[in-house]
Amino acid sequence: MIYSLSSMIIFSLIVTAIVFNPAIRPYTTIYREIAEYGLAYYLLAFPIMFVIHDTYFYWIHRMMHHPVLFKWFHLVHHKSTNPSPWAAYAFHPLEAILENGIIILFYFTLPMHVTHVPIFFLFSIIYNIYGHMGWELYPKGFNTTQIGRWVNTAVAHNQHHKYFKGNYGLYTLFWDRVMGTIRTDYDAAFDQVKNRKI
Repeated sequence: MIYSLSSMIIFSLIVTAIVFNPAIRPYTTIYREIAEYGLAYYLLAFPIMFVIHDTYFYWIHRMMHHPVLFKWFHLVHHKSTNPSPWAAYAFHPLEAILENGIIILFYFTLPMHVTHVPIFFLFSIIYNIYGHMGWELYPKGFNTTQIGRWVNTAVAHNQHHKYFKGNYGLYTLFWDRVMGTIRTDYDAAFDQVKNRKI
């Protein structure tokens, strides 16, 4: 809980330093009126943010698993081998800074309406908690459907915490499948969880 709280403080300090700093804000892409870029762009920005964040997370996550970096950045998060929602943001401060780099990327590359980041990260927090709650919400067989095989699940992320290797994705398993880092026992683990009698 202490690490999660420190991560939230770091996240809020970085956002505050950008959004409310009069010396930095003019260099950002933040805008106030939806009409400035139009409603179509406003709505399209969310799936663009989704793809960028999913890609950013996969690659920094894999990088943090490098033996030289792991103990300095990512070990704290992996102390939860069977994670709970409290583990969702239990990061070492160095990892929290690196994770929050996506905010900087968004605010200095894409036109961002003042509501884009808060709405997007509400979704992100909810999905991150689901990924760490140790309970699979998706139905039996979902992992083998046309859509489900690309969606990250609580089972996939639980395996990542249990074995420390494979299943590095955030929202999707796209990069894991493309880069060959999806665990070969993932489908069997998903089926085993969904076949349990409650």
